[in-house]
Amino acid sequence: MTMTDQRRKEEGTLASLFEAERQNAAVPSGDWMARMEALARAEQPAARPAGTAAPAPRRRAGWREALRAFGGWPAVVGLVAACATGVWIGIASPETMTALITLDSSSQLSALDPASGFDYAMLGL
Repeated sequence: MTMTDQRRKEEGTLASLFEAERQNAAVPSGDWMARMEALARAEQPAARPAGTAAPAPRRRAGWREALRAFGGWPAVVGLVAACATGVWIGIASPETMTALITLDSSSQLSALDPASGFDYAMLGL
């Protein structure tokens, strides 16, 4: 099966309409093509004389490019802070979290137990 046969099979009943439009495809005029060629040639860089070497491209430091790709120092600092917080939350056990949040029995924060949702998460509910 050739590519054309495969395409006709995929096009189904519309294949004859598509084929008719392919036969009547618009061709750009010679004047338009000449103007496009002139514009393209005008944009090309000028030829160098035959003995001169091309200037060596400047290489940027890898770290500077990576820093620029992340969005600069403010973005990198935010990323580092988020990573450190994620590691701390991942390592800290629920009992430690409860001890840090609970101030005393008379405080409203003592009713807040961050480990209460931990049991449901472990059950997969």
